Amino acid sequence: TAQPNAAAAPKTGRSKKVLQEPAARAPDVDSLGFQAMDRNVPGLSHVILQKLNMKSYEDYKSAMDGRKSGSDFGIRTYFDMFQKMEDTFKFCVECKKLPDALPDPKSLRRCKRCQNVYYCGVACQRANWPMHKKFCKKLKLVALDRLVEWLIFTGDIPFPTDTWTKPARDVKGWEDWFSMQEQLEEKLGAIVAGRYMTLLWANAGKPRPEDTELRESIRRLVTDFHSRPLTIGLGLRLFGIDPLTRPLTVHVVGASHVETLNTRLTDYDELTRMFPGHQGMEMVMVGVDVVDGPIMRPPLTTLAPRGRVYLSSYKGLYHDFWESHVETKLAARPDLVVGFHPGFHACPDLLAGWLPTLLLLRDYRLPVLFTVYSEQELKASLQILVELETHIVGYASNPFASLRPEQVYSSPNKPPVYCSSHYIALLGAEAVLGAEELEDDD
Repeated sequence: TAQPNAAAAPKTGRSKKVLQEPAARAPDVDSLGFQAMDRNVPGLSHVILQKLNMKSYEDYKSAMDGRKSGSDFGIRTYFDMFQKMEDTFKFCVECKKLPDALPDPKSLRRCKRCQNVYYCGVACQRANWPMHKKFCKKLKLVALDRLVEWLIFTGDIPFPTDTWTKPARDVKGWEDWFSMQEQLEEKLGAIVAGRYMTLLWANAGKPRPEDTELRESIRRLVTDFHSRPLTIGLGLRLFGIDPLTRPLTVHVVGASHVETLNTRLTDYDELTRMFPGHQGMEMVMVGVDVVDGPIMRPPLTTLAPRGRVYLSSYKGLYHDFWESHVETKLAARPDLVVGFHPGFHACPDLLAGWLPTLLLLRDYRLPVLFTVYSEQELKASLQILVELETHIVGYASNPFASLRPEQVYSSPNKPPVYCSSHYIALLGAEAVLGAEELEDDD
């Protein structure tokens, strides 16, 4: 995926004093990601840090935490920005060599079809083609989308959306959603013809695609942007939680820079269009990797404002947040808990970090919706949840999964994955405990 932009917006304060937040103690997901890249392509993490003008992984963490300003990245022009991003994909997909390991660093050549993967020579390209040809067309979309994604940061994407003209239960997926957007083609056309789209292709170092391809890329990125709020709306419907009858609180557990980098206060307003007339909703992002920005403000101690979606956050572990805020009434008990790609299946360290949270969610019988990237991840996650004796209400493909394909960063010749492609719904333990056995079960 595109390299993160860690320039954080200023904090917003609140006069009400809250408890001291505990220091984060959990496995570092980003660190594990860097390690995985280096196992596939030795030295790739160093290249990424170098292109971001960073000396160490600690510099990267400082950027993610908002302690390193955007000016420190050493980016001076648009061309420089796009070139640095592209340089982090420059390694031979067959022999895994980086440019510095080649006699001529400039000898790497990009596949002309997908504009995505590189080869150090004809021999490697020929050897890799039987595998690459299975994914070449899809990787072309991946390469296009990671460039057009920049328009999310400029504000061109998403386009302004309309209040739903159908009840949420009748919107079965993205085709129905797009059908409710008035003047859709005009909105897409304005983005394609816009200033930042022109700047993008003047500096990307790649030929500009046809307008039809750009329109389809925008559509995919719009689904990627709105997938999280609409998946939350799906979770409310699955559990029969009606936003029209009372104010609601949703906890997004395990939130990281994926959910919070450059997040704007309006990013989940699609829920208001999904449920017109709702009584108020608060989304609380809870995680050790929450990025500083406009939503870095304490959770509400009162009901969410009627007709509005209010975003807040807590930087730390969920069971610490529960003890310091929920049990002390500094934050509302959730009506729904959502975890986007928790990843506890990935390794024992991550599962150990998640275990206190998973047991809390189970023992307090909270409605929970987890999403995963692929069927393989779904199976692995279900196995763990069964072993923990959680009550699995159901699991299925997500009708609001992102339509944007994403490659395994350092191993592109694998099936692409999609954000929130499947969901798992949980409610309590498989053998449901009696109320007297719980510390707090109201």
